[in-house]
Amino acid sequence: MGSATRVALGNAKARLASLGSAVDLATGEELFAAGRIIGDSSHLLGALSDPGAENSAKAALVRKLFGTGYDPKAVELLVSIAESRWSSHSDLLAGIEEIGIRAVAGSAPASAAVDAELFEFARAVSSDAELELALGSKLGSTDQKRALVERLLSGKASAQTVAIVRQLVTQPRGRRIGELVRFASSIVADQSGSAVATVTTATPLGAAQSERLAKTLAAQYGRSVQLNQVIDPKVMGGVRIQIGDDVIDGSVATRINDLRLQLAG
Repeated sequence: MGSATRVALGNAKARLASLGSAVDLATGEELFAAGRIIGDSSHLLGALSDPGAENSAKAALVRKLFGTGYDPKAVELLVSIAESRWSSHSDLLAGIEEIGIRAVAGSAPASAAVDAELFEFARAVSSDAELELALGSKLGSTDQKRALVERLLSGKASAQTVAIVRQLVTQPRGRRIGELVRFASSIVADQSGSAVATVTTATPLGAAQSERLAKTLAAQYGRSVQLNQVIDPKVMGGVRIQIGDDVIDGSVATRINDLRLQLAG
């Protein structure tokens, strides 16, 4: 992520926070819809991500396109995003999507564990090649993918989780669906003030081990940490932990591979 995008995303998150509880599920879904419209038009995407264009012109363009029929809060967030400088066209689209995910997550009731639901869905997709192909293939119909998401999640997950997954299969932008959903899970957790640690081990951790690990990571990162466990016999003992872009790999498999590389060198 470039420095310009980092600043722009920070500004957009601050604008979202300033709107507080006024933002609801519909706000997030309209951000998703606007992002798809912008992403489908190279001319529009170029105009809104042009660092040399006047902010007033970009704001006017957003209001002209989305000012009628769209939630004023969604339009306000889109204007804030458009007025910022982004490192690339793709970063602008990713920014709209992330703010949409955060808006949707913030609308969830306290009883909904959206981040956990997303992680479980990502795990199900990654373990089923046929399902991953059905949701991620470029040849598949978008309507069919959205309908499949509805069938898989309706009545089993929150409306917020369904909305986020529906967006990801509609506008994947060349990304693998399992990775997309896991990343969305980390955004949702961050929006709630916590972090998600994907912990990969050869065998399940015990309750006491999980608690100690969560406390250790929380102390290191300065926020509560939710553990999502992945069992993979190929790690051959030890543990691999990923939080965002940070990877802590103490697995036996990695140590053996490192030794092989040293010997080969």
